[in-house]
This record gives sequence, structure tokens and C-alpha cells, in this order.
Amino acid sequence: MPPRTVGINLDEDTRERTQHLSALKDRSPHWIMKTAIREYVEREEAYERERREDEERWERYMRTGAFVENEAMMTWMEELAEQARAKAGR
Repeated sequence: MPPRTVGINLDEDTRERTQHLSALKDRSPHWIMKTAIREYVEREEAYERERREDEERWERYMRTGAFVENEAMMTWMEELAEQARAKAGR
């Protein structure tokens, strides 16, 4: 689908700050706004994915009662760290 123009109303302060930043970055205000919106949407989508995954984990725990004890998890993570250090040649 081709890009579509969408209007956005900015307060005077935000508009001036956007213009100032665009001059510093040698980019257009349009580029600054597109980048800001894209990064915000990506960050919020990632947050929502993680939230859903957390809810699914919680529901699975509530159904099964299965979990990994902290001590076992820390031992496993230390083993992974040791393997990574050995692989890196330390």
C-alpha cells in the first residue's frame, strides 16, 4: 500500500523543538516526526507482546503450578555465562 499523508496538530513548543532538532540533525521535521512515531509504535508493540507473553506464562503457571526455583535458574544462568566466557577465550 502506498504511503498516505496524515495531518497532525502540534502545539507551538513541540513544533519549535521539532524544527530545532531537525536543524541539528540536518533532517527535515517530517523525518523527525516519522522516526519518532515509528519508534514509539515499535516500542509499544514490543511492550504489548511482552505483556501478552507474561499473561500466558501466568495462566500456564495457574493451570499447572509448574515453575523453576530461583536457585535452579541462577545455577543454569551461571553455567551459560561460564560457557560464554570459555567460548570467548577467557
